Amino acid sequence: MAKEVVLEVTNLTKYFPVMKGFLRPKKVADVKAVDGVSISVHKGETVGLVGESGCGKTTLGKCILQLYRPTSGEVMFKGYDLTQLGEKELRPLRQKMQIIFQDPYDSLNPRFTAMDIVGEPLRIHNITQGKAYEERVKELLDLVGLAPYMAERYPHEFSGGQRQRLGVARALALQPEFIMCDEPLSALDVSIQAQIINLLDDLQEKFGVSYLFISHDLSVVRHISDRVAVMYLGKIVEISDRDQIYEKPLHPYTQALLSAVPIPDPEVEENRQVIVLKGEVPSPLNPPSGCVFHPRCYKAFADCSKIVPVLSDAGHGHQVACLLYRTSYP
Repeated sequence: MAKEVVLEVTNLTKYFPVMKGFLRPKKVADVKAVDGVSISVHKGETVGLVGESGCGKTTLGKCILQLYRPTSGEVMFKGYDLTQLGEKELRPLRQKMQIIFQDPYDSLNPRFTAMDIVGEPLRIHNITQGKAYEERVKELLDLVGLAPYMAERYPHEFSGGQRQRLGVARALALQPEFIMCDEPLSALDVSIQAQIINLLDDLQEKFGVSYLFISHDLSVVRHISDRVAVMYLGKIVEISDRDQIYEKPLHPYTQALLSAVPIPDPEVEENRQVIVLKGEVPSPLNPPSGCVFHPRCYKAFADCSKIVPVLSDAGHGHQVACLLYRTSYP
């Protein structure tokens, strides 16, 4: 039986206008940060979102949560298209959608105690107060592996891993159904990363929460994700089950990314071929015609500069946007 779809994103775009002029500024172009993305997340599922820095991963996540208002497209959550709702209508739905920020050093208010930080969502949404409020915060701290007596400490009194645990506790305060994890491990040591990954796994098993896990670390994504989506220059170029995409990547960009992942086996590492991409990532201000990856693609042919490939099923739920696969033609 298919799992319930918690989040459905369809043809989402986010263009940032480029203005020119001082007294009467005019729009001269658009930065196409997210360009026609469709993705879904099921109940209790983790979808990994990978790609180079600047490809639009975080912008996509913030558009899903309506921290950025999308230019066009749909974000369906609990039967509502979030893009059509005002702030008043969004407020109750925000309780069920939360975010874990990338930097545990910058995402916590240095003037707040741990009690204030973790309990802030409870205060904002008037969930609880008084003795029940304090008990709930201590329960959340204990849930993420922090001692309740730490509630009176300030952020500078915690280590990096402990600060990220505070961020996780804050995200869980309102018992959300969906959490966007925006590179939550990138500022942490490797040993601490493993602890946070195990924590997220345990919480998902316990509460059935769904994650969109944004990262550029392909090894971490393979460990934590059920499905993986690969993003390049504002577009999803491939999405599939984790094992399929790592064992048989179809898109040339995915193949290049995976070829760069170190393998802890000297013989395998010595004999495998690393795909080195030519050139630099094009600017989203002026993306290439046709397939956005074609100027750097080692398998590109004439049609790649003319035809925009769409995500098409290549079998077994494996979707890829590449003209090498006939089903990708519009």
